[in-house]
Amino acid sequence: MFYGQYRHSLDSKDRMTIPSKFRELVGEGVFVFQGFDHNLMVFTKDHFEILSRQVDGTDLADGDARLLRRLFFATAEWVEMDKAGRILIPGFLRKAAGLDSEVVLVGAGKFFEIWAPELWELQSTKLQDIETNVQRLPPLNFPVAA
Repeated sequence: MFYGQYRHSLDSKDRMTIPSKFRELVGEGVFVFQGFDHNLMVFTKDHFEILSRQVDGTDLADGDARLLRRLFFATAEWVEMDKAGRILIPGFLRKAAGLDSEVVLVGAGKFFEIWAPELWELQSTKLQDIETNVQRLPPLNFPVAA
């Protein structure tokens, strides 16, 4: 499971180091594609294949489904991790997410996201709004230790 937040720099060749906690989950590489919030989403090969079957199974007669297919498949890129634990972020995806020299990696469970720092700060501010979080999030039943 991907969790936590990490700040990293893009090197001169637009490569980003994967945090060591993420590397064992990543394997030989990942699928990176345009996210829904001006960010990038990064999936393992196995999870991407599950999602791609779901997207591929959508109704071609539905205009929104066709747009989802284009967003998902046209912006997806398989990137391999090198021996130093880095991946190359393709130029069209850097542009789509507004990435420059620094990025923020954010764990999101079965995947992680890549954000421009200033856009992550805006998201982080939204996450600090306790009243909205209480309304937005379903009640969770946390077991109490005996």
